[in-house]
Amino acid sequence: MNVVPGTIQVWSDLLCPFAQVAIHRLRTARAELGLDGVVRLDHHTFALELFNGPHSRPGTDSEAVGLGQIAPEIGFRLWTQPDWTYPSTVLLAAEAVHAAKAQGLQASEDLDAALRRGFWFESRPIGHRQTILEIAADVESVDATELAAALDDGRARSAVMGDHAVAVTDAVQGSPHLFLPDGTNIHNPGIEVRWEGPWASGYPIAQSNDPDWPKRLLHAAAAPGS
Repeated sequence: MNVVPGTIQVWSDLLCPFAQVAIHRLRTARAELGLDGVVRLDHHTFALELFNGPHSRPGTDSEAVGLGQIAPEIGFRLWTQPDWTYPSTVLLAAEAVHAAKAQGLQASEDLDAALRRGFWFESRPIGHRQTILEIAADVESVDATELAAALDDGRARSAVMGDHAVAVTDAVQGSPHLFLPDGTNIHNPGIEVRWEGPWASGYPIAQSNDPDWPKRLLHAAAAPGS
């Protein structure tokens, strides 16, 4: 991976609870360390639906319940809206995060965070164009009009599929997988789990949980002297 100094490359799926934990912890630690604006997150798509088919609500729910016990600070909420509004696909939302990069990494990162917040805490159908643009309109760093134009002409679609071409290789192990400028990379940082029962009807049980890993990665990714 070619990772620009001062960035952490984050490969993830918007509906992956493990990614939500990793990104929340990274952003929280970055603020505590005073590294906002020093270390940026460069989001890339590990599209689980392109491996597994439409997103499975039972699978997502069971992981969120398990991780909610491991990382209660995340504040996971189960889906509260009608079942038919649950997003079986979030490829357009992933495309929006890529499209926002034309407005800068900050815009892309802020939109990614807002979309995740919309799904995990507000049960919003983030696979839908209207919802994506409504969320974008409330993100100060994002020009929602320009984003709408990008979604409508599909200019960032190839970036999503380009990421998938990398994701199917051995280079990326899953969601989330983080890459640093010095070549360091770590899949699902800080958490190791085993499954009790089958996936989607069982639940994950933590075997290890290290909440301090973000500080180490952020210091490693920061420019010298930061």
